[in-house]
Amino acid sequence: MRAALDAILRRFIAIGRLTLRWPDGRITTYGGQPGPQASFTLKDWATVRRLVLNPPLAPGEAYMNGTLVPDDCGIFDVLDVLLANAQANQSGHPLIGFRYWLRALKRRIDQYNPASRAQANVAHHYDLNGRLYSLFLDRDRQYSCAYFPHGDETLEEAQAAKKRHIAAKLCLDQPNLTVLDIGCGWGGLALTLARDFGARVTGITLSQEQLAEARARAAQEGLADRVTFELQDYRTLDRRFDRIVSVGMFEHVGVNHFRAFFDRMARCLHPDGVALLHAIGRGHGPGGTNPWIAKYIFPGGYCPALSEVLPALENSGLLTTDVEILRLHYAETLRHWRWRFAANRDAIASLYDERFCRMFEFYLAGSELSFRREDQMVFQIQIAHRIDAVPLTRDYIARDEALRERSPLSPLSTG
Repeated sequence: MRAALDAILRRFIAIGRLTLRWPDGRITTYGGQPGPQASFTLKDWATVRRLVLNPPLAPGEAYMNGTLVPDDCGIFDVLDVLLANAQANQSGHPLIGFRYWLRALKRRIDQYNPASRAQANVAHHYDLNGRLYSLFLDRDRQYSCAYFPHGDETLEEAQAAKKRHIAAKLCLDQPNLTVLDIGCGWGGLALTLARDFGARVTGITLSQEQLAEARARAAQEGLADRVTFELQDYRTLDRRFDRIVSVGMFEHVGVNHFRAFFDRMARCLHPDGVALLHAIGRGHGPGGTNPWIAKYIFPGGYCPALSEVLPALENSGLLTTDVEILRLHYAETLRHWRWRFAANRDAIASLYDERFCRMFEFYLAGSELSFRREDQMVFQIQIAHRIDAVPLTRDYIARDEALRERSPLSPLSTG
C-alpha cells in the first residue's frame, strides 16, 4: 500500500510541505505552493493501508492509537496541511468523494434521534468526568462559541460578551420574563439571565452530569427560586414562555427532527415572545458528519446548512426576524480551549488515559481548523410569532450590550 499512499499524497499535497517517515524509516517529502508545514511518522504498515482505504476515519484513529506520530510539531500542524490541501484539491484521494457521497446519502439514518437515542448520544460526550471540562473551558463552563467583538478578549471576556449578545437579542427589557433554555449545559447562561437580567429561567438538558452541576450552582448562587433545571427532552415541553433560547444544542437534533423542534418552539413561545437559536452550521450546503467525529465525539450530531434549517422554521409558522453569521469566532474559541487543554494535559490524563488525551487533541485541532480552513460557521437566528416583536432596527443590540457591559443590573430599553 506504500505505492498507493505515495501516489495519493503526490497528487494531494499542492500547498505547503508534508514530510512522512515510513514504517521502515524511509522519508518522503511532498510539497507544493508556499503554505503550512508538518511532518509525521507512520509506525506500521496496517496504518498505511487504513489511510488509503478509509481516509476520513483513519488519521484520527491512528493518532489516538499512537501509530501516526507528529515529528517536531503537533497534530494541529499535520491537520493544517491536510485540510489546506483538502480545500484546494477535492480530487486528491479517489475514495474521499465517494465516501462523502455515501455519508450524505445515509445521513437521515445516522441522525435518527428519538428521545431514547438522543439521551444516549448526549451521555456519550456530556456525561464525562465533570472535572475534564473545568480544565479547558472558561470559569462559567460555556461549551459553545464565544464572541470576540475586538478579537483580543480573554476567553472569560469573550464568553461573557457572548451571553450579553444573546441576551440583547432576546429583548429582556422587563423583569420576571419567563425564559426556556433548551440544552442548558452546566447552567451558565440560565444563571446569568436570572442574576443579571431578572428573568425566571427553566433550563432543560439530557445530561445527568450537567443537570447535577447546574442545580448545585443555582443553589450555591442563591438563585434556586429563579432558575430550575430539569432532565427533559424538548419534545415533551407543554408550557409557554416569554423567551426561548437554545445554544449549541440544535446540532444534536438531527435533520429528521428539525420540523418537530420548531413546531415545539412555536407551541411553547408566547404569541408576543422572542426566541434565539445559536448553532454551528455549514456554508456550502447540506452534507454529512465526519465519521471520526460521529464515532468518537458526537454520535448522531450534524451541523446543518441554513438551507435545511429555514424551511423547517418557516413551515412551523414562526418568523425569522434576524440572522447573524459568526465566522471565525468559534475558531478563536477553540484555539483558547486547545491551549488550555495542552496546559492541563497531565491532569486530564490522570482522569482518563493517553489515548483519550490524543482523541481530544485531534477533536479540538480538527474542529478549530474546520472553521479556519473549511465552511464551518455559527449562525444565530432570532425568531418570533409576530413581525413587530422586536425593534425596527438592529441598533438596540449594540446599545444593550454596551449598557450591560458597563452595569449588568441596569434597566434596559429596547424601544
